[in-house]
Amino acid sequence: MHAISIWWFVLLFSIWFSLTALGSAFVGWRYHIPILNSTENATKNQIALTFDDGPNPDFTPQVLKLLKLHQAKATFFCIGKHIENHPELFNKIIADGHTIGNHTYSHPNNFGFLTTKKVQSELEQTRNIIKKVSGLTSKLYRPAFGVTNPRIRRAVQNLNLTTIGWNKRSLDTTNKTEKTILKRVTKNIKTGDVILLHDTSEKSVRVLEQLLLILRNNNMKSVTIDTLFKIQAYA
Repeated sequence: MHAISIWWFVLLFSIWFSLTALGSAFVGWRYHIPILNSTENATKNQIALTFDDGPNPDFTPQVLKLLKLHQAKATFFCIGKHIENHPELFNKIIADGHTIGNHTYSHPNNFGFLTTKKVQSELEQTRNIIKKVSGLTSKLYRPAFGVTNPRIRRAVQNLNLTTIGWNKRSLDTTNKTEKTILKRVTKNIKTGDVILLHDTSEKSVRVLEQLLLILRNNNMKSVTIDTLFKIQAYA
């Protein structure tokens, strides 16, 4: 009986550990933290294009140009240190009518292993930089790498931020081809979808150009996250 009890404990622990690990890695699970990934309540034919990791002086201007050409709006989740380095470009994003959000200060590779204090510091630094550069207090946050855990949840709750995920991940930062990436984000596309892209490479810009044409041909419109979910982007 004792041996059986131990094995049941091992089995239960293994299941819990696996669920926790997967829940930390996949934003769509909403395992650790409430996350807005998509919505069924969006106005007809509206989707949200989102861009992570900018502002980038080489590629963000190209993204902005394409969005303007197609009268599309998007949400840019910016890294704090990049805002510091390119404040004029950051303000250009806002001036063009797009929404901005917090994507940590340094996007550390070990983000999922940081303490609550360190996570909160990353988010506070970027929030303060956004306020200094633009005068805005952003309420929107996107986790680095899409990673969530209880420590990150506490930091987000302490700062009263709204966490934004996605339901269509382009994988445009991988070695996948433009054709494959475009197919990923357009397959079964529907009202209320949130598409994750990056404004950090020529490949992403080319994918965006084709994606905007497809959206137009399907009478779909890209709007900001706050418009799509009918939430506040700024405090």
